[in-house]
Amino acid sequence: MNWIRLPSVAGVPENEIDLTRSAHWLAGALRETGFPEVEIAGPGGAPAVIARWCAAPGAPTVLVYSHHDVRAAKEEQWAETSPHRPVLRDGYVYGRGASDAKGQVVAHLWGLRAHLAATGRAVPAVNLIWLVEGEEETGSAHLAALLEEHRIRADLVVYSDTLLWHRDHPAICTSMRGGLNAQIEVYGPLRDVHSGAVSGPAPNPLVTLARLIGRLHDDKGRVTLPGFYDTVIEPSERTRAEYAALPYSDEDWLARTETRSIGGEEGFTVLERLWARPAVEVLTAVAGDPDGPTRGAVPAVATASITMRTAPGQACAEVADQLRRWVRETIDEGVGYELTIAEELAQEPYRTPDDHPAVAMLEAAVRDGFGTQVVGRMGNAGGGPADLLTKATGAPVLFFGTGLPEDRWHDSDERASVDVLLAGAATLGSLWGRLAQWSR
Repeated sequence: MNWIRLPSVAGVPENEIDLTRSAHWLAGALRETGFPEVEIAGPGGAPAVIARWCAAPGAPTVLVYSHHDVRAAKEEQWAETSPHRPVLRDGYVYGRGASDAKGQVVAHLWGLRAHLAATGRAVPAVNLIWLVEGEEETGSAHLAALLEEHRIRADLVVYSDTLLWHRDHPAICTSMRGGLNAQIEVYGPLRDVHSGAVSGPAPNPLVTLARLIGRLHDDKGRVTLPGFYDTVIEPSERTRAEYAALPYSDEDWLARTETRSIGGEEGFTVLERLWARPAVEVLTAVAGDPDGPTRGAVPAVATASITMRTAPGQACAEVADQLRRWVRETIDEGVGYELTIAEELAQEPYRTPDDHPAVAMLEAAVRDGFGTQVVGRMGNAGGGPADLLTKATGAPVLFFGTGLPEDRWHDSDERASVDVLLAGAATLGSLWGRLAQWSR
């Protein structure tokens, strides 16, 4: 996969040219597939690719959404290969973006080509619009403007930046949690001060930050922000049954995700905690001298990054207010602080309508592609612009991706199963013909 060789890393100025090259690679592949209209659009440093193939009068119009930007990689932590030097080994493609999400876009390319070859059609059975953006990993800042500027409307959105449950037990994703990111800086001494001179009476911002982080959850794994759960919609009995029907064991989960142990909110299963309940995580905490020898100083500043995964019923603006109030009332006296919440990049939770006919069509296509009679239902534990897409296009979102929990997204040795990519392509090849029979 030569596409993986292009280090289209999100949010890094020196990689902007690689994001542009990545967009051009995809644009060329789309033209080779047959798309008559392909353009590169959006912000210069992180362009999107928009393609249209609308040659099926009376058929539904489907927007395929994904992204070609990737997360940064620490080369020294990769053992299988360098991040942007893809290799095929033991049935997996290794490399940054192999699963999240260049591999998923390639599965779409293969699936469309298979659809045309198998049916003998010169054009797809449905009207297709592709939007593959270059800013998903940094919050999709310009996606709303792109959708409006290019007047993208659709009858259905196929969102391909998500997971399956298992190669032998595929499941359709039907929901996505929301996302809200925050950063807090805690200020102690006016400058780093030798601990031998001030240790004891001096305020230590790292200790304060650690104490604050420790208070985010109670001993039952619940988030302690007052009002945090007040509007959360409990998972329905139908949803609980769907999750419970998936083949699951703690041992399998720990082996596939490499997460060591299981925690979280008591009173809910692991899958309910993942997909139907909100969560708060601390992603980074930095102070003092994280690299190299310590200077033996009490740090002046301690910083933490926090991500909040919201559940159905919650609104990101309300959760942001809850966090502001909680920090103000909880943080130790004697320090200063600044809390920054990226509300402009907030993503609300989304759920596909349970009984939308496209869900049954996707289920049938998954049976075709994976050669199985049993297709489960699952959720997506992360966040993304699904709610934005449905509001901008007026169309419901149908999730289909080829990632697996063991694909190591955002970590070293990211990979994608070739078998799953091929089965995903076969699924998509079947889906387009099925959707053509859908009466809008």
